[in-house]
Amino acid sequence: MRLRSKLGRQLRYPMRWLSFLASGVPVILVFPALSLSYLAWFALVPGMVLFTRAATTREAVARGWWFGAGYLIAMLYWMAPEIGPGLVLLGAVMGWMWSPFAVAVHKLLRPGVSWRRLAAGFVVVPSCWLIPEWIRSYQGLGGPWDLYGASQWQHPAVLALAAVGGVWLVSVALIMANSALVVLLGALWPSLLVPAATTDAPVPDATVTASPAVTSAAALSPVATGTAAVGAAPVAVAATVTAAASAPADSAVRRLGRASAGVAAFVVAAGAGPLAFALTPPFPAARSETIAMVQPGVVNNPTARTDASETLTAQFSTGGTLGGVKPDLIVWGESSIADDLTGSSQADRALLAQIEALSAKDGAEILVNQDTTPPGKGHEKWAVLVSPSGVQGIYVKTRLVPFGEYIPFRQQLGWLTSISKAASSNMVPGTGAHLLNAVDRSGRPLPIGVLICFESAFPDMSRVDADLGAQLIVYQSSTPTFQGTWGPDQHASLGAIRAAETGRPVVQAALTGDTVAFDARGRQLAWLDQSSSGVVTVRVNLPAPAARTFYDQAGDYVMWSGVGITALAALVMLLRRRDFLARSTGAAAGRTAEYDADTGDPVRS
Repeated sequence: MRLRSKLGRQLRYPMRWLSFLASGVPVILVFPALSLSYLAWFALVPGMVLFTRAATTREAVARGWWFGAGYLIAMLYWMAPEIGPGLVLLGAVMGWMWSPFAVAVHKLLRPGVSWRRLAAGFVVVPSCWLIPEWIRSYQGLGGPWDLYGASQWQHPAVLALAAVGGVWLVSVALIMANSALVVLLGALWPSLLVPAATTDAPVPDATVTASPAVTSAAALSPVATGTAAVGAAPVAVAATVTAAASAPADSAVRRLGRASAGVAAFVVAAGAGPLAFALTPPFPAARSETIAMVQPGVVNNPTARTDASETLTAQFSTGGTLGGVKPDLIVWGESSIADDLTGSSQADRALLAQIEALSAKDGAEILVNQDTTPPGKGHEKWAVLVSPSGVQGIYVKTRLVPFGEYIPFRQQLGWLTSISKAASSNMVPGTGAHLLNAVDRSGRPLPIGVLICFESAFPDMSRVDADLGAQLIVYQSSTPTFQGTWGPDQHASLGAIRAAETGRPVVQAALTGDTVAFDARGRQLAWLDQSSSGVVTVRVNLPAPAARTFYDQAGDYVMWSGVGITALAALVMLLRRRDFLARSTGAAAGRTAEYDADTGDPVRS
């Protein structure tokens, strides 16, 4: 009963429901399929306003939790068939990750804070936003899906930031822009960003006796209130009255300064991407290659489905060309065959011989993908590079889809299989990213970084391939379970982010869509959607194997800096609450009490 009562109380707070909607709606709008990505620059402002209006820090924590739950549920709605009610449970349990962000907004961006706090806000608030993005990057917690910076996949000028600091830096720019608008709103309409109880509170007759600087600051703050001081002298009262009389003029100047700071911060955030785009030209093209990607589309016949990629490739193959084009590499989607090309059975050897013959006919190696259980091993997914002379390389999928290919903490969450389509058994992961050394149709080496499906969400894997010397990043995908949802569109858009981060072109072949290609700056070259089938060919410029973006070289320094800044801010907040930074709580003999103008906390007298 006590638990039910606590849960019931949570549902009686309309501001928390609004916080839930204030994140869920932006997620739906800014990511595919709607892709109204320009809204990301201000879509979080309503939620941030709700955080500043929280009457207490505890309430800000609660609103941040609801905000996070809305973000997660809206982000993964298309996973509902796989995990069922587990999606709601995931949002309810993991929504806390956005609470530090809510507290930072509440403490640092509301009207009346000092200039020092305001300046800290432009650093701490984006850093706190990176906390849930960092935690979610762990595969078992869903992976880094729909990181806020990924909403800008259609804008190469903004994605230039990804080449400098990864998708994390794009997120920072977006959050800084939203923070700047909150500051601007606070300067223009202070009452909008403070709790109604604070703005409506009557001004007490007695005032705090303080030093002139602190008294003036309190008078300027739109949320400052007074408390009685014992033994206030007439001189002190006169000083307070004088400060209050000059408040309107000073307040107007202060608000103008805050508005200017907000505008300046927004300009910096919005202009950072185009500036990076201008200052970081693409790598010189070492050479160009033609890549063919095969998308069979939805095939309802189970028998024909397993041969669909081979059949479609054969249909398009005539006279050493594929669809009239001479490709250097042919890519099939994930799970395009159900046999083991390294097996010894007659069926396995026959299929390998057929693919070898198809490779010889087209004059290009074929990257296939098998979904099998090899003898003596567990269930695995392999990318297999096949030439006319046999298997040339294998990559085993390393990052598996939570609940789809394995269940995290299966011992505790295995019950989900009885109420959803969650994986009945766990697949076996590979050992990590590595190159496959393909050869183009003229015999030149073509080192490729091959990753499978869900792995496109992880920036570290494509960066490892780039560091190893890959000239092209290739993804193989299969998402028929989510056909007709926004999931495949969101998945395909991640290729643009990985291309911008690594400075390499990215291609993705999908069984049922979306099959896509992006150049080295994240510009879209091809997009075959879920309703289509066919062969897509693109000509891509490849950088030299040794080319590295700054992000390739420096790694996730933005993310780790954000974690460090958040930890430092939390420490400062803890010390202030513990009174280590402000030890005086009253007036010593012959002295007066002083209070912080921003928080009301006692300070050293």
